[in-house]
Amino acid sequence: EVQLQASGGGLVQPGGSLTLSCVASGFTFDEYHIGWFRQAPGKEREGVSCISSSDGTTYYADSVKGRFTISRDDAKNTVYLQMNDLKPEDTGVYYCAAVLEGGYGCYGIEYDLWGRGTLVTVSS
Repeated sequence: EVQLQASGGGLVQPGGSLTLSCVASGFTFDEYHIGWFRQAPGKEREGVSCISSSDGTTYYADSVKGRFTISRDDAKNTVYLQMNDLKPEDTGVYYCAAVLEGGYGCYGIEYDLWGRGTLVTVSS
């Protein structure tokens, strides 16, 4: 059974930090790009960051560049999203997703494996 489980969300004050984890099972993890997405209340889901399967190339949305860092540990089938200097506009449900690497990068493509999200709330 394919599973992607995101965790690590919570309530944090503006300027604070959180690290999200995404643990995968049921597929060959190191052959898949992994992406983080988020959905704020009343808004559409947006891509936050992704990391490629082949060479670990990363991508960040402009809104999180310089504050978020994505990494992967293929031995643990896990991807992390380190989030620093959090802002209220970072609030939302964060999802991790996967797609088989097919000769293209991790950005701007459709992901077909999704897990349940984890809620991040940035508020004072």
